[in-house]
Amino acid sequence: MTQPKTVLITGASGKFGRHTADAFASAGWTIRRFDRARDDLREAARGVDAIVMGMHPPSYDLWAAQFLPLHEQVIAAALAEDVPVVLAANVYGFGAGSAPDLDEASPQRAGNPLGLLRRRMEALYRESGVRTIMLVCGDFIDDRASGNWFDRFIAPKVWKGRLSYPGALDAPHAWCWLPDAARIAVMLTERAETLERFTVVTDPGLTLTARDLGAALAPVVGQPVTVRRMAWWPLWLLRPVMPVLGGVFEMRYLWSMPHRLGGGALKRLLPDYRPTPQAEILRRAVAPLA
Repeated sequence: MTQPKTVLITGASGKFGRHTADAFASAGWTIRRFDRARDDLREAARGVDAIVMGMHPPSYDLWAAQFLPLHEQVIAAALAEDVPVVLAANVYGFGAGSAPDLDEASPQRAGNPLGLLRRRMEALYRESGVRTIMLVCGDFIDDRASGNWFDRFIAPKVWKGRLSYPGALDAPHAWCWLPDAARIAVMLTERAETLERFTVVTDPGLTLTARDLGAALAPVVGQPVTVRRMAWWPLWLLRPVMPVLGGVFEMRYLWSMPHRLGGGALKRLLPDYRPTPQAEILRRAVAPLA
């Protein structure tokens, strides 16, 4: 009888970590959860077959000090065990003014602090030689209210027929359905031996303008959905007492910069992968907001 493989999940209580833990468990893997407050990472990684990197600093204002050291620790643990690291990346590294169509081959030209940190993080993995599976995702959509942009700012009043959007209403925006991203992560990990040592895959997810989103949600909530621009000034006033908002304003441009993620590498590497239909994604995403 084949022994089940074991995956170490760091950041298991976070969005990507929680969903990948569920997806790996559904695929028959043994789940080992890492507790940053209690566990030693090297010891926790001993004997595992893969590591999911789901740890992040708790807020943007801590990224400069904590972001890269967290990744360096995971890289060291994975190199010691010669196992792949699986992680979700975002579009920060591409930078403002990027071409609308983004994929694995798109240049990373970000010059802002958070974008530069993302670029340096990717360079750490590439240059270390650690086996890496990096899944580039759009903004997360979750099946529970987890404090992301979608459920906290955009759609909390969707059942009253209202969306509040933080950017241009006609700019295509990349979204990522977390359960699908987790399935992709598992499928790629199970094919890790056939992948390049450093593999980047973009998850096309959903691409929707704010108006598209409102129109698609109308049949889900059973009424027309009005879409309006979100007022940013209340957040601006809170900046002195909420340092995290500095990063929020730094990345504000993404809500008005048209962009979509391509799926060429995903189709090539996982020809049997089938994404969840858009209508089902939106139904499950807004159900917890009712």
